[in-house]
Amino acid sequence: MVLIVGAGLFALSGSNDDNAAVPTTAPLSSTTVAQSLTESGLPAPKPKAALVSCTYAAGTGPADKPVTKPERIEVPTTGAAAAVNMSMRTSAGSIGLALKQAESPCTVNSFTSLVQQRYFDGTSCHRITTGAGLKVLQCGDPTGTGMGGPGYQFANEYPTDHFPVGDPSAQLPVDYKRGVLAMANAGPDTNGSQFFLVFGDSQLPPQYTIFGTVDAEGLATLDKIAASGSDETNGPGDGKPKVPVEIESIQLGS
Repeated sequence: MVLIVGAGLFALSGSNDDNAAVPTTAPLSSTTVAQSLTESGLPAPKPKAALVSCTYAAGTGPADKPVTKPERIEVPTTGAAAAVNMSMRTSAGSIGLALKQAESPCTVNSFTSLVQQRYFDGTSCHRITTGAGLKVLQCGDPTGTGMGGPGYQFANEYPTDHFPVGDPSAQLPVDYKRGVLAMANAGPDTNGSQFFLVFGDSQLPPQYTIFGTVDAEGLATLDKIAASGSDETNGPGDGKPKVPVEIESIQLGS
């Protein structure tokens, strides 16, 4: 079925009526997650130009928290500048992030800009799904409703950009593996600030930009959040986290 909640859209294989379950998979390192991506039906990442030009267009509404579009629009994909690590401190624990600027440079550039402007600080993770087909925690909306954003939007990157336009296989579900960090959207090329963290292998069409991975400590934090479940306002296994999760800060560096 297709489940749409405000600006966050997820298409999943199966039904959200599946019994909620906390994944029992052992935590994976970021390296292991990266190696497993191509085993999930996703295409292998293709090398990009050493410098990528990014476009950030006006969104459908104003920013829901004071913020500006990224000042940098020429983004490197190689060398030390492309290695971006972050530490996300939440009310439930720390979550380390390794961002993939070589594969999704414009997404990482936007996320980094939002972090530097403290856009995410003091915001809540507004949705968790724990069904058999989708195990994600969704964050990045200052309004906490699933409708908020930064007032600008930008195009999908990996893996969407690896499929030819009109390719029917781009609508078939693949595995977004445990440990993946990806963007939520409301349709093609509508990325803004909402993102999701995958705590259990999930089935989605490759229409959600993957731009990083979660470290082992972060996966343990996500498992703890998932164990508390959702308030099921969107149906069984889908709603706001039963125990509220607030992003206290996100900082550059591991």
